[in-house]
Amino acid sequence: MTNADRFDCAVIGAGVMGASVALPLARAGMRVALVDRGPICREASGVNAGTLTMQMTRAALIPYALKAWELWMDTPRWLGLSVGAEQRDGLSVAFTEAEVAILEARAAARRAAGAPITLVDGARAREIEPGLSERALRVGHCPVDGFASAYLTGRAFRVALEGAGVALREGVAVTGVERVRGGWQVRVADGEPLMATRVVLAGGVWLEDMAGWFGIRLPIKVLINQLAVTERMPPVMQSVLGIASGLLSLKQYPNGTVLIGGGWQGRGGRHDGRGDAFVPEALIGNIRLAAFVLPALRRARIVRAWLGLEAETADALPVLGPLPGVEDGWIIGSVHSGYTSGPFMGALLADAILGRPLALPLFPIDRLLAQKDAA
Repeated sequence: MTNADRFDCAVIGAGVMGASVALPLARAGMRVALVDRGPICREASGVNAGTLTMQMTRAALIPYALKAWELWMDTPRWLGLSVGAEQRDGLSVAFTEAEVAILEARAAARRAAGAPITLVDGARAREIEPGLSERALRVGHCPVDGFASAYLTGRAFRVALEGAGVALREGVAVTGVERVRGGWQVRVADGEPLMATRVVLAGGVWLEDMAGWFGIRLPIKVLINQLAVTERMPPVMQSVLGIASGLLSLKQYPNGTVLIGGGWQGRGGRHDGRGDAFVPEALIGNIRLAAFVLPALRRARIVRAWLGLEAETADALPVLGPLPGVEDGWIIGSVHSGYTSGPFMGALLADAILGRPLALPLFPIDRLLAQKDAA
């Protein structure tokens, strides 16, 4: 190994979380390599709905999401470029008494954690979103909501990372990590390995395989989310819409297209890239639900649909902290609605690596390993 091949930290996985760890480490003076089998923020981070929401975030993560939301709205300052982030009113709609009960319980828990969510009736909700279905019974309203462009996110991170001196290793598949004298050797499929004092696993749905490099069994659930986008339309909505059951994510972008998501599942797994097949019935169900909630969408035509990956732990909370029993080994990712919280969680882990005081606690993976052993 030459000195040119040695890094203070190698971050494996260049999605939002991996990039958000690498950037502050480099700005603090570390020599950092960011390695991914694909381009920056173009795997799961590049194909998600881009929703920045409190109403779909677990109550325990609200403090993290609120801090990250502020970062998303301020990317020109800390990334140098806009990611198309827009603040919008967020509405979570209940159409049945059962959904009202779900909505009230979830809103109360999130409000207790700091989210500014209030419950309003259908009439008030239609003042906020005139196109909303008249069948809405109860609606959660949160002014701290919005979206960003998943595509522009990668572009902005690239500029910031290059400006900070991060060594970008795109199109480089990591095959394993092993302890060698002086640090860690990161093996790649084609080419010379990298040498780093520290290593951070930030591989999203692939974290289960990555943890296995260290003999750690970390179960990660893989969700194959189906998404669709309409043709450009005149303005039909001005909020970000969801429903209490969690099966809808709906927003209109400045160019007039409406994105329809919400977690309706396709088929596949982590080894299929972004999933291998649509489930037509689920896609149709998602579109029908969107048109029910926002009747103006009945006039829209779908122009594209795709599959996106989402990683989730057994308790839907992050893996965020040191690898147990692994010196200078760290891990981050695999959290429901992780796009919203990603920038802050990455910065938080960077603070831990740098030995700085932490604004909020980490989420060590020991809890998940104990559950696995007990099972």
